[in-house]
Amino acid sequence: MAKLIIGILIGLVVGGALTFWMFVGVPKANKAPGAPIQPPEPGATGSSAQIVIRQDFLNGVLATIFRDMKSPTFQLALGNGSDEQVEFENAAFQDCTSQITILKEGSGVQTGLRFDNNRISGPLAFTGSYSSILGCFQFTGWANANLELRFDKAQQTVFGNINVESVDLEGINPALNGLVTPLVQSTLNSRVNPVKIIDGKQIAIDVPIVSSGGKLQGTVNDVRADLSDNALNLYITYDFTGAPGT
Repeated sequence: MAKLIIGILIGLVVGGALTFWMFVGVPKANKAPGAPIQPPEPGATGSSAQIVIRQDFLNGVLATIFRDMKSPTFQLALGNGSDEQVEFENAAFQDCTSQITILKEGSGVQTGLRFDNNRISGPLAFTGSYSSILGCFQFTGWANANLELRFDKAQQTVFGNINVESVDLEGINPALNGLVTPLVQSTLNSRVNPVKIIDGKQIAIDVPIVSSGGKLQGTVNDVRADLSDNALNLYITYDFTGAPGT
């Protein structure tokens, strides 16, 4: 009898996973905007404007969000990330919401960013719940992620794109890891991204030149970046034009 019950439980878990992959699909991240920012070419930074963003500054921003605002919370992205599927799952257990919340700290890690080996990475602590036909599952854990910098020339904006490399779940049956882990990874990759780092309005140039009866305008042509001394250095190259004044 015990073997029969175990067999039924395994069948439910495997069946649920197969149903997820067949009807919901493989989790996919939203397409990242723009193109990856490349390192500067040797000797080319002298003609560029430079913006320096330090590691402590970014972690200070995160600390303020956790201290003064609600912790960021996202609905679990199932398959193609459609909210209709989330609502269907939530209907099974009204007191259980399929969601994930980023925490300041948990599971032995503290959410933050570090600049190391010419890359931006860091852990994300989280807690969450998953409402499914098998029940309501509560979980905690942390994800190891890196931040890819991208520049969208059309939007004149620098974005950060989070790529979750691994997920470590706690408080959930190991047999369900294969079902919940891709949900967590898909949610962090699709719901959080893209992160706007520098808006086009912040780096645009529009300066009146009164003595010339016009104004100097500059649009960003290219952005390069490197990391040094716990700082992110952005090198911005402009295309300048002159326009008549009003």
